[in-house]
Order: sequence, then C-alpha cells, then structure tokens
Amino acid sequence: MFLKYQAPARGLAVTIVGALLSAAPVTAGPLLDAAIEAEKLAAQNDAKGAFEAMRSGLAAFSQSLPLTVPRAVFITEVPKAYRAYTAKAEPVFATGEKLITYVEVAGLKWQPAPNNQRQSHFTVDLELTDDEGKTLALQKEFGNFTFTGHSDAIEIYTHLTLDVDGAKPGSYVLRYTVNDVIAERSTPFELAFTLKDKS
Repeated sequence: MFLKYQAPARGLAVTIVGALLSAAPVTAGPLLDAAIEAEKLAAQNDAKGAFEAMRSGLAAFSQSLPLTVPRAVFITEVPKAYRAYTAKAEPVFATGEKLITYVEVAGLKWQPAPNNQRQSHFTVDLELTDDEGKTLALQKEFGNFTFTGHSDAIEIYTHLTLDVDGAKPGSYVLRYTVNDVIAERSTPFELAFTLKDKS
C-alpha cells in the first residue's frame, strides 16, 4: 500500500461569538473580562478596540482548554478557508481516490517567535486499520504544521490528504493523532470509511 501526504493550504481564522455575554460564567475569567472590556470600548465607539479585546480574551480562553479537534470530516476538495468546505455525503471512496480530511484544532499553546510574532506548532500521526482493528499502516509526523502570526489565533484549520493507492475494497478506520509540540500533549480522532471498486 502506498501512503502519500500532500502539503495542505493552511489558514488562521478568528471568530467572535455573538452570544458570548449571555453565556458568560458568573465567576471572573478571560471571557468575562474580555466581554466587559469590549462592551466598555464599544460604548465609547471604539469598534477596533472592542474587537481586539474580544479576540484576545477568546485566545487566552482557548489556550486554557484541553487540546481538541472540534471538527474533522472527509471533504470533496481542498478547503478554501475556515469552515469553507464541502463535506462528502458518505465516507465512501472509489479505489485510487484520495482521502481529504478537513481538520480544526483548538487549545493549542502559543509561544514567542522572531520579529515580535507568536507561533504554534503541531504534528499529526497516522494509523490505518481494517475493520477488525489490524494495523495496516503507521506513520509518525504524517503532517507537520507551524503557524506564525502577530497574535495568538483562536481557530486553526488545515487539511490532510491521504493516498491509499493499492488498498483493497473494504472497510477501514483512519486514526489521526494531533500532537501539540509546545505543550507536549496529544489528542486522537478517528474516521471510518469504505473503499469500493471504481466500477
């Protein structure tokens, strides 16, 4: 079986949650502090400052969460942006068809980088098994991603492309493990799929 990784287009996206205030906890924390500051700045007609206060608060909150993969789905083509993708109707692929997976990663740690920037770094390990749990392929650092920007990002997405050329028709389980290199922690996720003959 031939496994091949194709480098993905990468992107960072920042989202402000409109209902944040109504869902804020009663105890102080980065989200509540940010919401209060953003409301204050918005009342002063400082939209730019309010947005930045919310973004910074969400970024700080995100890093306090466990490393997680909020979304991982098979898609029909390379994603154009964060959550801008077309999901496959069913996890069924023709033999020889590439498996493209859209992946979001949250809870990454960020550290200082050159030129007053910030950086996160994670790798993705791969394990492919049949429907009986037998390992057919195993590859550490199947993907290796470094994101650098002028601030900590809240949401990160990427895509993973797997070529299983030569695999026989049948049922399989694709297990990816995301490893936060900076925080030294990992989280796995699995996607089951079926290969069918092209005919």
